[in-house]
Amino acid sequence: MSYLITRWAAAALIAGVRCATLMRVASRCAAPLGSASLCFALMGVLLSASASAQPAPRRVLFAEYLAGVEAHSLDLRAQQEVLASARAGVALAGVRPDPLFTAGIASAELSRAHQPSAATALTAGLAFTLETGGKRDARIRNAQSSVLLSQAVVASFRQQLQLDAASAFIEACRTEAVLLRKQASLTAFRDTVKANEVRLKAGDIGLLELRQSRVEAERFATDVSSATAAAEVAMLNLSGPLGERFDVIFERGAPGCAPLPAAPPPELDALLREALQARRDVQLAQASVDSARANTALVHGNRWVDPVINVGLTNTPRVAATFDAGGASTNTPADRSLTLGLTVTVPLPFSRLQDGEVRQAESALTQAQLQWQATVVRAQIDVQATHALYRAAAQNVQRYESTVLQDAQRVLDGMRLSYRKGAASLLDLLSAQRTADDVNLGHLQAVADLANASVKLQLSTGAKVAL
Repeated sequence: MSYLITRWAAAALIAGVRCATLMRVASRCAAPLGSASLCFALMGVLLSASASAQPAPRRVLFAEYLAGVEAHSLDLRAQQEVLASARAGVALAGVRPDPLFTAGIASAELSRAHQPSAATALTAGLAFTLETGGKRDARIRNAQSSVLLSQAVVASFRQQLQLDAASAFIEACRTEAVLLRKQASLTAFRDTVKANEVRLKAGDIGLLELRQSRVEAERFATDVSSATAAAEVAMLNLSGPLGERFDVIFERGAPGCAPLPAAPPPELDALLREALQARRDVQLAQASVDSARANTALVHGNRWVDPVINVGLTNTPRVAATFDAGGASTNTPADRSLTLGLTVTVPLPFSRLQDGEVRQAESALTQAQLQWQATVVRAQIDVQATHALYRAAAQNVQRYESTVLQDAQRVLDGMRLSYRKGAASLLDLLSAQRTADDVNLGHLQAVADLANASVKLQLSTGAKVAL
């Protein structure tokens, strides 16, 4: 609930409500102390007072932000173009060799003495290459395996993009909550400085203690400045996965930080079984094995020679008789001739005496198989480690929210009251303030760790990310 409340408090701060009352309410609600319904009511009243000055930003939930990343990420679109290219390669792989058309002069007599008895023969033919060894089928299977490999690459990239987007969103929520906590501490300590000014006039404290309280207030102010910068940087980092500015895609939007229950994780054995079936890196490794296997089959098929069949027609025109002055024939007349030619050309595969490309393809297949086995082992270790981190993060959040936050706030409230009555020193108050701040910041970090662990646990099993 603390993230949701701090989100509301941030909206009020942006709208210009910077009064001490809002800070005290925000710190009490984030602790949490007292009734949650009372906190909600007080925050609603304070926020409604500033609504007329400037509208509150629209809450962009994590699912909406992740959908925006999917729709606008330039890097993801670039990866999807690689997939489109791989799909086009399937059609390209099925193309058969083009036939060759030949046309020209088969024979032409160049000797003048024989030209009267010779005719210029014309020829035309077609040559067909016959693919052997199942080359075409092997090319198609190899191209199809490339498509599956590209799909696995895109899915793996999308998973990493989801992880980056989730981390940026969680960090934006954490830094915003940290900023509100530090602002609340600064406001509370400035109230202490004002009270010390009154106590100085009454003679309850000396000038030295007032000055020391002012110095400490300025130290809290520097913490607020650093937290403000960190929150601004976290908001800017939300634009990275989007490929566009966050405020352009989500006009007047701000991260809607919802509470994350510290629920126990699923059983480890079930997660391991699910991970080996759905993890993107395991699928990518398996696709690499299939692609290497298809490429090996293609290499073996390419070692078969492809004969070329040539079919041609040769046309020899009729040779008419020629006579001399005495009426004797001076040449050898002949009728028109049309002949069919059929030849088969078979390459002599001397280059196939070496098998280097086969050994390379088989080595690549072995390498892909070994990498798949290593990926499976790493996947199992990753799921186990992520499962352990999630359990620890959930336990930490429960520990903070069960007793630690309440006790730290009670100690701080008691120390403030004791200091104003003169029963505690300024150093005691500072120590209690720092302790309460550290506890609250530790709780916010624990919540962020739990959210990150939840995302990684979902991604480690190939599930869709949800917060």
